[in-house]
Amino acid sequence: MSVDNIKKVGVIGAGQMGRGITHVLAVAGYEVVLMDINPDQLADAVPTIEDKMARHVRKDRLDPADMEAALPRISTTTRLADMNDVDFVIEAATENEEVKKGILRELCPHLKPEAYIATNTSSISITRLAAQTDRPAKFVGMHFMNPVPSMELVEMIRGIATEPETFKAISALAEKLGKIPVPAEDFPAFIVNRMLMPMINEAVYTLYEGVGSVAAIDNAMRMGAHHPMGPLELADFIGLDTCLAVMNVLHEGLADSKYRPCPLLVKYVEAGWLGQKAGKGFYDYTGDGDPVPTR
Repeated sequence: MSVDNIKKVGVIGAGQMGRGITHVLAVAGYEVVLMDINPDQLADAVPTIEDKMARHVRKDRLDPADMEAALPRISTTTRLADMNDVDFVIEAATENEEVKKGILRELCPHLKPEAYIATNTSSISITRLAAQTDRPAKFVGMHFMNPVPSMELVEMIRGIATEPETFKAISALAEKLGKIPVPAEDFPAFIVNRMLMPMINEAVYTLYEGVGSVAAIDNAMRMGAHHPMGPLELADFIGLDTCLAVMNVLHEGLADSKYRPCPLLVKYVEAGWLGQKAGKGFYDYTGDGDPVPTR
């Protein structure tokens, strides 16, 4: 099946990444079925996507007519069985290998034999995830960057069994979404997170060891390296649980002590201080004004 045969796409997971992926698919003309087991998260998804599209309209990044056409293309469901007529599915559930494996095993009996599957994992082995399916040759890694509507890059990762036709078709689909597909090998965390997450982890160590405060560390990298966001602010935006999950994959997969997650990062996650989505991380977002550093 070529990219031209892909008309209807399923997205599994209505969190930040799933919503962003649904947004760009719908704008590009695809019919999208967004699935999540949490009805509340699902109910909030389409209004959030609509708000993001409206923001792009105000910034002249999206034509109002394209927004009006895109929204009716999105449907939602809490059942994997409703993926029975999609041509392609993108799994965008939480960055937990066992959760993803369980979803993939349950998904496959509902799919058409010719349907492709991609995972949006930011760090987990594509080969291991593909092995949980009945179609590893039609399985590929498709790692979007956050926020999906604004970021150009999609990392494309082959598993050991991924057929060239699959890789070509899904890379072409990324281009149809206005993205730039960049091939990466199936190593822990691929390219971007292999470099980004250790930097964030080192920033947490810098805080943990008292070298600088949250504000000092972020200001230093914004002004001294011209980063648009400081590393701790960025960690809050990504989600500290996701940062920790990626560092654990790097540490376990590469067996190098330089990837050991900072104990302070572990402590924040254990406390439920996961960043913006939880209202508190390295910054407190619960007040009316600017976020306040928590250390």
